[in-house]
Amino acid sequence: MRVAFLGLGVMGYHMAGHLADKGHQVTVYNRTASKAERWVAEFGGASAPTPAEAARGAEVVCLCVGNDDDLRSVLVGADGAFGGAARDCVFVDHTTASANIARELYQVARERGLHFVDAPVSGGEVGAQKGILTVMCGGDQAVYDRIAPVVAAYARAVTRIGDAGAGQLAKMVNQICIAGLLQGLSEAIAFGERSQLDMRVVLDVISKGAAGSWQLENRGPTMIEGRFDFGFAVDWMRKDLGLCLDESRRNGATLPVTALVDQFYADVQRAGGGRDDTSSLIKRLRD
Repeated sequence: MRVAFLGLGVMGYHMAGHLADKGHQVTVYNRTASKAERWVAEFGGASAPTPAEAARGAEVVCLCVGNDDDLRSVLVGADGAFGGAARDCVFVDHTTASANIARELYQVARERGLHFVDAPVSGGEVGAQKGILTVMCGGDQAVYDRIAPVVAAYARAVTRIGDAGAGQLAKMVNQICIAGLLQGLSEAIAFGERSQLDMRVVLDVISKGAAGSWQLENRGPTMIEGRFDFGFAVDWMRKDLGLCLDESRRNGATLPVTALVDQFYADVQRAGGGRDDTSSLIKRLRD
């Protein structure tokens, strides 16, 4: 298919690459043009100077940018992609953003004869590199059915959760789970270290029981080693948890653990660890 990809950050660069590797005709746009040129040199395809130019002639436009404001800018701002797209084009938004912006852009797209699916991802940079992301989608069933095979180029699981905004809400559930898991894992490792246990042996044992999780198996060993210069940054997690807490104030949910862990991440930021992996929560307990 003719696909455009807007935003070549740590996730988008690899996701767009998988689309090209799967044989799609890919045109990319990135705010820093040199990165788009580097992508073209590596994967082929073409680059465009504006989102509107990238979307022109595309059947599907995927994007992965920073936040709600970035979304508005790249889609409905000056030279926005909505203005360059042909009727019936489908926009697939992989940004982690608010449910409100997803519903807003879904409606704007409908008014213009376009389609919009909010489709945030889980799996981090490694998942993007390997093409094994988990994608949570909100939007119309018929439109989802059209784009699911395209998104499968960089995902091992693509699921429609519900109507517009549901994908973003599911991603919030994901981040709430991770925040609590990482704090619990941090406390457990710090406790074991204070007790002079060999935590590599302990984690290997408990990973086979009820305490087992992806975080324990993949982040536990690196936490023991004190390695945090990789993965999903604390700065990004704070942005995501802010979305969760904002939404909870709207829907009446109570998130005491999430609010507390968000403040712990603020401590990590103040100590200069904003770009460290989210598992760096343990540094607070060691320091």
